[in-house]
Amino acid sequence: MTHASELKMRRAGLPEPAIATFHRHLERVLAGESGLLPDAELEPVGRVPDLGSLPHTVDADALARAVVIKLNGGLGTSMGTTRAKSLLEAREGLSFLDVVARQVLALRARHAVRLPLVLMNSFFTREDSLAALGRYRDLPADVPLDFLQHRVPKLRADDLQPVSWPAQPELEWCPPGHGDLYAALATSGLLARLLDRGYRYAFVSNADNLGAVLHPAILAWFAAERLPFVMEVVVGTEADRKGGHLARRADGRLVVRESAQTPAADAASFRDVARWRDYNTNNLWIDLTRLAGLDGAVDLPLIVNRKTVDPADPATPAVLQLETAMSGGIGLFDGAQALRVPRTRFAPVKTTDDLLVLRSDVYASGHDGRVEPQGGVPFVDLDPEHFGTIAGYERHFPHGAPSLRGCERFVVRGDVTFGRGVVARGRVKLAGGPAHVADGTVLEGR
Repeated sequence: MTHASELKMRRAGLPEPAIATFHRHLERVLAGESGLLPDAELEPVGRVPDLGSLPHTVDADALARAVVIKLNGGLGTSMGTTRAKSLLEAREGLSFLDVVARQVLALRARHAVRLPLVLMNSFFTREDSLAALGRYRDLPADVPLDFLQHRVPKLRADDLQPVSWPAQPELEWCPPGHGDLYAALATSGLLARLLDRGYRYAFVSNADNLGAVLHPAILAWFAAERLPFVMEVVVGTEADRKGGHLARRADGRLVVRESAQTPAADAASFRDVARWRDYNTNNLWIDLTRLAGLDGAVDLPLIVNRKTVDPADPATPAVLQLETAMSGGIGLFDGAQALRVPRTRFAPVKTTDDLLVLRSDVYASGHDGRVEPQGGVPFVDLDPEHFGTIAGYERHFPHGAPSLRGCERFVVRGDVTFGRGVVARGRVKLAGGPAHVADGTVLEGR
């Protein structure tokens, strides 16, 4: 029987493969699948190869056949923004997209390769993002600069029918998660076009992770070993509060468990970085010929996200969003591997906590666009009531980030505003307010 959501997608002009994928996910939910991965079904992975053990070689042929794909569909709504998150200032007046473009152009110049940059945009991010990249006249290559991810209906939590919201019809839709990468590459025609142009190796990462730069040594190893899929992982820390950890199923397949896939009873286990040692960076290496060989058979673990139709208004009706994660691709390919990398390759900005560290003197920018920490990265926890949105963040740090290079922990609870040239050292906790930290203050302890 055709579900009302499928009719809605068909009327919106979505391609049949996308509709079929959504139908499979809906059937699984209707059959009672929750999308949860309990501890009882998983076990730690054990030994994972390390970047430091790889030969630091450069494969010119592989570089000539490589493409960089950045996920750019997010609006940063959790930080109160309504534009592409990648257009936020990252550092020194440059947006995330500015830095990404400069990183790719520097790699092209260094290795004399074509190396296209391709964005996976959403309907909400496409126009502004392409306009922003228009400043880089040398950036376009012999394939399109972007392709669109699909969209799927939000479902009412009570009856799983597509939600209707005439006041803001765009809120009736949501992206199907970045696991849509595989289907969108195919239905957009971009996968076929990349293969026709001689590209084989894709390095995929989030646009908000400026540490994710194509690494020639990883590419050379990936090509030499003829691997179909590699996911970069880092050793977990307490800062990995939302990311997914690597695990192994009973059938031996690797899987990534996201926070949204963790039963409430296993929440403490999910945060156990000693047990689940390796955490997903969303930096992926994909052999495009092997992806094409799947011939559309991309069945990823389901993630059921429970939200409200208007994410900014908890009083609006409860909905389910059926999503997948692209890291789920590690279970699709025989021979898929994980590779442990240093934290320099993993600096995502999911919250204003992350943004504060990135904009601080903990990081430095190189002439080649690389953004790397100059030592240890402190744990930051800002009061979400006062600092959770970009507007709140800017209001409380009107003169920029304090110096955090000598800081281990920086925790703020309450309405605290910071002056110019503030320095934090060691383990700092501020609580109370309203309060103002004067210019030049050195903060240590409580």
